Amino acid sequence: MTETGKRANNATISDLGIKDGTAHWNLSPEELSKIAVKKGQATLTSTGAINVNTGEFTGRSPMDRFIVRDSITEDSVWWGDVNLSFDEKKFDLLHNKILEYLCCKDIYVRDSYACADERYRINIRVVNEFPWSNMFAYNMFLRPTDAEIENFDAEWTILNAPGFMADAEVDGTRQHNFAILSFTKKIILIGGTAYTGEIKKGIFSALNYILPHEKNVLAMHCSANVGKEGDTAIFFGLSGTGKTTLSADPNRFLIGDDEHGWDGDTVFNFEGGCYAKCIDLSAKKEPEIYAAIKPGALLENISFIENTNQPNYEDDSITQNTRVSYPIYHIDNIAKPSLGRNPRNIFFLTADAFGVLPPVSKLTRGQAMYHFISGYTAKVAGTEAGVTEPQTTFSACFGAPFMPLHPTKYAEMLGEKMDESGANVWLINTGWSGGEYGTGDRISLKYTRAMITSILNGELDNADFITHKVFGLNMPTSCPNVPSEILSPKNTWADKNAYDAKANELANTFNKNFAQFADNANAEILEAAPKATI
Repeated sequence: MTETGKRANNATISDLGIKDGTAHWNLSPEELSKIAVKKGQATLTSTGAINVNTGEFTGRSPMDRFIVRDSITEDSVWWGDVNLSFDEKKFDLLHNKILEYLCCKDIYVRDSYACADERYRINIRVVNEFPWSNMFAYNMFLRPTDAEIENFDAEWTILNAPGFMADAEVDGTRQHNFAILSFTKKIILIGGTAYTGEIKKGIFSALNYILPHEKNVLAMHCSANVGKEGDTAIFFGLSGTGKTTLSADPNRFLIGDDEHGWDGDTVFNFEGGCYAKCIDLSAKKEPEIYAAIKPGALLENISFIENTNQPNYEDDSITQNTRVSYPIYHIDNIAKPSLGRNPRNIFFLTADAFGVLPPVSKLTRGQAMYHFISGYTAKVAGTEAGVTEPQTTFSACFGAPFMPLHPTKYAEMLGEKMDESGANVWLINTGWSGGEYGTGDRISLKYTRAMITSILNGELDNADFITHKVFGLNMPTSCPNVPSEILSPKNTWADKNAYDAKANELANTFNKNFAQFADNANAEILEAAPKATI
């Protein structure tokens, strides 16, 4: 048994249940990069970052993510298509198999933690089969000091073995890959997939259970930033709605880009880094992300310009989901530490391809909870294979795959936090106006930025509002630097009857989706549903 690197109180891999091998503890990104390149697992790029190919899986596999069903989770987890149950005896057997698989190998161990607010800190020990997976853990989790490592006591353990293939019939998985959480053992098992996002989303899922269920902290799939005067803003939104773009503001400091907690006093980042999409990345479109791809960054599934080691961010031949992870300190404009006070403004971003929703509207408490549970956007042609016309997409709490509790639990907590903080919630449509996709036009990013800036500056606090007849949304009649005629979406349609028909069609789609949550929703949430008129 060989141990290298800095470790806590002479910890050994036998403490983890691994009988023999070589454990490399808490190596630096530079060391891990060199090892990955030397082993032929990574390519050094022209930026100084390394690039890896994650193989069979280039994204998460939601149908292979399980939660152990036991005395802790039996009556609290929202079981179903999102939260799939796993037998606890099968978990123990699979755990032992992974320990045996890792035996006698070079493995890479990382001591890290989640939650920038010390009151909620969770210490995590990550055990990786591959050096670059361990580099991902360095980038994405918060990094303890050398002194903290000396006395590090892990609460959760992640065992990450991409090369271990489960036998579905014997092990109880759906197929050979899996990500399984045990809240009793506080262990996450990941195998059969090298996609690194499973590592961070495993801990995110754990926190989404622990913080609301045990700490009265709202766990959120969102980005957050803070102004120079200390005003915090939160941005929720599914892929393609502009969450990353709109939260990256040169006049504000980034708290984090993906996962946060809100305890009614503080908004804090869960993570220590960013995991950004790279498809079509350019210095002009996303200068902060582009500049962050330097030594210490980990690119995934990127292709290269022919006969060079220069990344080709336009190439999607491996996957549309090309990614880069980097520590948050690769971004200059960040909050230190990664937290802020209660938010003044919360933004729900949606790309409505049907041209129905207004570009900006202010939500009541009930509407905020309703739209939070709905988590609506629309996919348009070209974004995914097989999508030829606009498709409605709903993801509860803007992050359904990571929410172990019933969505109404998170929504009611949001309402409570709104009451405590006085935060305003705004629905921002970054999608279409003047008609649906193919007829109307995408709302100008310049106008969307102007709306958000006006809100952050308090310029819409005392605006005059009119009410949308179907969705009941409060729409301002004017906004600085935005043409007033676009603020009421019906005005932008040449055929007003066609708008009414489409608005009712979308309202009915909302209500059909919400039916699955209705039995657990309170009267205030139910009353906030859109009211179809035809």
